[in-house]
Amino acid sequence: MAELEISTKNCIVEQEGNVLIVTLNRPEAKNAFSPEMLLGMYKAWRLLDERDDLHCAILTANGDTFCAGMDLKAGADGEQGSTEEFMSLMAEVPNIHWQALLRENRPNKPLILAVEGYALAGGTEILQGTDIRVGADNAIFGVTEVARGLYPMSGSTIRLRRQIPYCLAAEMLLCGEHITAQQALDFGLINKMVPAGKTLDTAKEYAQKICSNGPLAVRAVVKSLREHQECLSEGDAMVASDKLAGPVFASSDAKEGMRAFKEKRPAEFTGN
Repeated sequence: MAELEISTKNCIVEQEGNVLIVTLNRPEAKNAFSPEMLLGMYKAWRLLDERDDLHCAILTANGDTFCAGMDLKAGADGEQGSTEEFMSLMAEVPNIHWQALLRENRPNKPLILAVEGYALAGGTEILQGTDIRVGADNAIFGVTEVARGLYPMSGSTIRLRRQIPYCLAAEMLLCGEHITAQQALDFGLINKMVPAGKTLDTAKEYAQKICSNGPLAVRAVVKSLREHQECLSEGDAMVASDKLAGPVFASSDAKEGMRAFKEKRPAEFTGN
């Protein structure tokens, strides 16, 4: 696994085959967000979009806490400074923090989450910007902003109610309490619960399944999942979906996939 130059001290970005692995790396502060962390995540998501050889990404973290969200200790005293590079880039990209946290301009390829330990506030908010989620049996989730007199600004009041039943979303958002990995699984907030220490391995298994599929087809499915939500009527959503399907069926990959099926062999997709 090769570490990429866009890594920062609080966000390690590596490539393993066709998979980008993004690791939050501020364990001494429970992986609370920092400018260096946001900078690394922003660069990782943009790289994922730009590089055709990257088919998906895994988001994970070092330490016994996945992410505690905003650094409340620093925020309360105004102590946390921003790096020169982060501030310079923010002048060009004002929403760089929202892009980093997957609230806006999410990459057009699948995002897989591997959570060990606590994922609270922003830690659960960023979860909602991912597509497939693996939680350790010791994982704890929660949108806890209201307990601190704050508002969940990364999109939970919008996304959470669309991803799990309304009453469960309301309970999480209004009570601000923790939920266990088993509850998250029961709610449909995560895909799978595995023993502690196994989330990254399981995430890599998902990644390899995705990487074995046609990349054009995968990106089209991701676009449809992200954009064709309940606000569209079923008829309008079907029309929009068909527009995505056309180029996929006309691709060389589609022909290769059908040929490989006929010849009873694995397909060799090229992304064309």
